[in-house]
Amino acid sequence: MLNPLKFIKMNKAELIEAMANSAKISKADAKKALDAFIETTTKALKKDDRVALVGFGSFSVSKRAARKGRNPQTGKEIQIKAKKVVRFKAGAELSTKVK
Repeated sequence: MLNPLKFIKMNKAELIEAMANSAKISKADAKKALDAFIETTTKALKKDDRVALVGFGSFSVSKRAARKGRNPQTGKEIQIKAKKVVRFKAGAELSTKVK
């Protein structure tokens, strides 16, 4: 079992290498596929569309309302602007496999 305090990171180059090995394709083709996925997902989210990958999860955009906060250095109250945030919700199959 993994230590919950130890984080294992995978950067983009490592993900591309893992994808290439798993799919038995070149790293160049894996990079093209990953870049296309990122670009297509980004365009969809900019249009407020939802991207659902059955068994993996879904990406969506939600609106975060404006709110009051505090500057941690000064303690002074500040106004935080409303903004859109990207959300990812893991699918049931992914959640089951991760447990």
